[in-house]
Amino acid sequence: MGEGPTGTVVVAIGGNSMIDPSSGRGNLDTHDLAREVCEEVATLARLFGSVVVTHGNGPQVGFELIRNEMACSTVPPDRMDVNVAATQGYLGYLLQQVLGDVLEERGQDIPVSSLVTQVEVDPSDPGFGNPTKPVGPFYTAGVAAGLQAGRGWAMKEDAGRGWRRVVPSPKPLKILELPCIRALVNQGQIVICAGGGGVPVIRRGPRYEGIAAVIDKDLASALLASGLGADTFVISTGVPQVYLDFGKPGQRPVSRITAGELRDLVGQGHFAAGSMLPKIIASLEFLSSGGHRVVITCPGSILPSLEGESGTTIVP
Repeated sequence: MGEGPTGTVVVAIGGNSMIDPSSGRGNLDTHDLAREVCEEVATLARLFGSVVVTHGNGPQVGFELIRNEMACSTVPPDRMDVNVAATQGYLGYLLQQVLGDVLEERGQDIPVSSLVTQVEVDPSDPGFGNPTKPVGPFYTAGVAAGLQAGRGWAMKEDAGRGWRRVVPSPKPLKILELPCIRALVNQGQIVICAGGGGVPVIRRGPRYEGIAAVIDKDLASALLASGLGADTFVISTGVPQVYLDFGKPGQRPVSRITAGELRDLVGQGHFAAGSMLPKIIASLEFLSSGGHRVVITCPGSILPSLEGESGTTIVP
């Protein structure tokens, strides 16, 4: 690889890449969609010392919340933290199964583990008073207004793509299962963990308990990558690279940039809060904690992006 295939790489997969938009409602059980990214992960496992995979769950946890709402007259609804744990479980299962198939087909004898992961947050985090994390499908402005009035949902426009429900998104402070993840990595396993940013929990005296929120998966992944001492942090998302003036006639791609230059662009308001901004902030936090590089790209382009041929590379 252009930067040297050494150390641990953490790959964060977007939750939208795990649904099929052509189905109209989002097909969750699709091996074909998982296959592309699992092919890339299998290659990374051959090239790097170790690979850890995280994934988003914004669309999936949104679907779970809708199911709860529709079935509440028949069965008690689950808490939001339980919805996060449930989507961690079934997305982890899907990735674990497909990745295991790919590795076996290639003759790569690498165990794969999927771990439900808890992440501690601060109960007084300002995010609880200002919901910002998009979940579920996109809606038109009219439908969104009806849901806000009828169901009491907080709704926000998402980077020009439509309106989505938003829920609290506190900052991740501590990954409780980090020692377990590190032990599995040290044993040569590919670990799928911190799905959906992890199950949000708070400390009350001697015990932890879940709280209603969805942690940003990129911020949690950056915290995980730093805790593991990873060299490279890859964010796989819905666009091939970072753009300035995204969606405007003069949008410009960013191929390689330093953390300092990126901070200046953040200050100039170049990145949307519901879309690229959390990924940029996560990248800067990882680099400020000693990481060597961040690559932001889309599924199918991870390997050439690590070579510097596509995507966006951010360096300290």
